[in-house]
Order: sequence, then C-alpha cells, then structure tokens
Amino acid sequence: MFNRESLILEQYPFEVRQISKGRGSLLCDTDQGLKILKEYKGSEGRAEFLHCLLEFLKESKSLQVDCIVRTKDGAAIAKDADGTAYMVRDWYEGKECDAKSRDDIYKAVGHLAGIHSILRTFPHEIPGYLQVRGDALLLENERHARELKKIRNYVNSRKKKNEFERGFLKNFSVFYGEAQRIIELQRQELEGAGLAEGERGVYGICHGDYNQHNVLFLRPGAAVLNFERASYDVQVGDLGNFMRKILEKHNWDVALGLEMLQAYRNVRPLSAQEERQLYIRLAFPEKFWKIANHYYNANKAWVCGRNLEKLDRFICQNEDREKFLRLMEENVI
Repeated sequence: MFNRESLILEQYPFEVRQISKGRGSLLCDTDQGLKILKEYKGSEGRAEFLHCLLEFLKESKSLQVDCIVRTKDGAAIAKDADGTAYMVRDWYEGKECDAKSRDDIYKAVGHLAGIHSILRTFPHEIPGYLQVRGDALLLENERHARELKKIRNYVNSRKKKNEFERGFLKNFSVFYGEAQRIIELQRQELEGAGLAEGERGVYGICHGDYNQHNVLFLRPGAAVLNFERASYDVQVGDLGNFMRKILEKHNWDVALGLEMLQAYRNVRPLSAQEERQLYIRLAFPEKFWKIANHYYNANKAWVCGRNLEKLDRFICQNEDREKFLRLMEENVI
C-alpha cells in the first residue's frame, strides 16, 4: 500500500522529501510544506466544491485551513490503477486544542463563530446533495425516541435483568419524557418558522465535525482541519456538538457552558431562533440514547462494564446538565 500511495504522490507538483505514516494517512514533508495524503470516499463533484470552499476560507486570512492540493493535471483528487481515489491537503504542525484547557476551548469556540460568519458570505451556489432537509433533525430524534421505547420493551421482556438493564429502566421515563418534550418543541419550531425565514436566520455552511481534534494552535494563529463533512444546515449544530462533547468531559460545568456561549456570541451574535435551535440540540438526551443503542446492538450475553460506566456517569452528570439547560431555557423558550 505504501508503494501504491507513493505512486499517487508522483501525480502532484511537489517534491516529497520525507514520508511518515499516520492513522490511515501519509504525512509528507515536501518542498511546498507539509501535506497529508488520505484515501477519499466522496464524489469528484464534492471534492471540487470542498476545494472552492477551502480556498474561500483561506482568502479570509483569519486562520489556516487544510486546502486541497490539485494534481499536475488540475484535478482535486488522484486515482490509482484500480480507481481508488486519494486526496492531498495542506497540513500543519501545531498543538491540538486541549479539551481540559478553558483557554483553548474559548479560542476554539471563537474560531468556530468566525468560520460561520465567513461562510455566510460564501458567494457560490450550494449543491443540492449538501443541503440538509429542514426536518432532518426532527426525524432523527423521532427515530431515536422510537428506538428507546423498543429497547425498553426488550429489557422489560428479560426475566433476569443485569445491572445495566436495571439502571436503564430506572431512568427511562425521565429521559424518554425529555425526548418527547424536545421533539414537540422541534415540531413547534418548524410550524412557527417558514422555510424562507429559517434559511435567512439559522442556515449556513457547517463544518460538520467540529471537535478539539480538528483545531490546531499554531505559532502564530490557528488551523481548522477536516471539512469533509461540510453541509448546508443549521450552523449552531456545530456549536451544539462541540459544547456537548466538551461539557460531558467537564461534568456539565455550568460556568464553562455559559462562557462557551459568550465566547461564540462575542464573535457572532446569535438570533433568538438560533438560541432555540442550540437549546434543542443540547437538551435532547442523545447520550442516553447512544448508550442504550450501543447496549442493544452488542452481545447481550455479557454485561459490558464500559456501558454501565457510561450510564452511571451520565446519570451522575444529569443534575448539572439540567441546571445548565434551565438557564438556557429561561432565555430562549
């Protein structure tokens, strides 16, 4: 495989001085700076769009991004003899955002707000396949609620219940009720905000996978990487995903959550509709569904200690989680 990827690199207009292997990638030191080579699963059209998007972000000069390097023939992707596609992107050496560092977290949130602001001025047409349906999250949450009920019915049918199953049943009604409340709130949002208003107010190009691993702090500045999951969707979805992952690591520290929100607002103020959309994304008990779903799809002949540990941790965090959500709810509902 290494030889195959080396042959791919010959299609590019740079000289490779040194290659090191990463996780599913090759990191290349070239005469044009660091580059990374990875197999690419998407379409050529999507690759061309990503090239255009990343070049647009690069022109803003507010931060670095992993722009796509074109081949000698001007293509955004390269293919080997078997037709397998690869992509080469600019890469950087820097310090990954530390999820334990509040300073790093606030900087990362500020960079996300800056990216969202810039992407709202993107002048090109968004391909249809990148546009997410307005009711996509509602449909997803409705499916998750049905799955929770299905898991509850399955666990109830088991004569001898293990510790995880007892814990799940004990807490099911609280989180299932929470899921139903948020789903109803989503329905009201869709009914109360027309599509045109929604597009003006909450929609824009999203990173799609904004997390601490995709933010590097450089000397000077910062780099945001891995836009492969970019889509046209509710932009605060990026913020909600980032906040939830960070807050779970910090036991839903209320002060941290409020400061993250303020760090975003300092760069890009949020409308009332965006605040409600963010609340919806944080208030749906996704973690409870994820833990239960993992249990349901695993081998039930033995108890996975990791599942039980995750459930116990989520339950222990819930009081602080609810405290933070109540503070949000007072301002948005």
